[in-house]
Amino acid sequence: MQGRTISEDVLGDLREHDISQLNELDFSREMREHGYLFLRSVISAKHVEQARTEVFERLHEVGEVETPDATGVYTGQSHRQETVEDLGVFWQSVSEGSALRNVTHGEEIQGVMDAFFGEHSQSHDYLFLRPGVPGLSTHLHYDKPFFARGSDRIVTVWTALGEIPVRRGPLVVVEGSQRFDDLLDAAYAVDYASNDTPLVQVMQHPEELARDRGTRLLTADFMPGDVIIFSMSLLHGSLDNMSKSCKIRLSSDVRWQPASDPVDPRYRGPNPLGTTGAGYAELNGAKPLTSPWHTR
Repeated sequence: MQGRTISEDVLGDLREHDISQLNELDFSREMREHGYLFLRSVISAKHVEQARTEVFERLHEVGEVETPDATGVYTGQSHRQETVEDLGVFWQSVSEGSALRNVTHGEEIQGVMDAFFGEHSQSHDYLFLRPGVPGLSTHLHYDKPFFARGSDRIVTVWTALGEIPVRRGPLVVVEGSQRFDDLLDAAYAVDYASNDTPLVQVMQHPEELARDRGTRLLTADFMPGDVIIFSMSLLHGSLDNMSKSCKIRLSSDVRWQPASDPVDPRYRGPNPLGTTGAGYAELNGAKPLTSPWHTR
């Protein structure tokens, strides 16, 4: 993680549930005690495969993946800058593909989120699609500073868009971090009215943070269609993608909330403005894929 090997004693397994257990779960207790709910096999593998193919076909068009199918092998280069007129418009079109939206906003996840809230739910239109190339990871951060307006019952829904074993850089959550008051106070102190992206990354190395606080970094070998629902106050990031076959780690995250609560207008509508007002152009996914190392 962040270029350093994580010791096994600091790593732990996410607490998991199968979708068949949905009606038996006490969602409030799970979120209160753990800050997340990890559900296996929420989305059908067929729908995930269709979404992967749709995304990677578009990335193949700009020279970033080898074949126009669900394989997702990184070429080590990109022609996106030369072939795409507007990077933000391109990334919005990728993020709004019908097969992808069937996974991230379709009936399967809608039913889970309705059950989770105990009432009709709604999602942000703005989708964070994350293709992770070899050698890269996401720093630890809280989601609260980005999504503080609107509902105070909002949660993040992270979906594995394909197999993401530990070596391919999956999501990591910091156990018990919903109770790190000093870090939460700093996150809540961000100027939510600012148009600038707030600095919310925790710059201390994750293993050092875990040891200092007597906790663990929790992750799993994810399968297609696995979902984690987590609160705005759970510290999370990702492991480095260490794929020796240069496979891209593909995941998505979307915010969900009760439909009866007010919605942050920055993330809704046909052309959502996003956090900074730049729309999809502000996302890392809108940038040409590059890797700090390439083994092919």
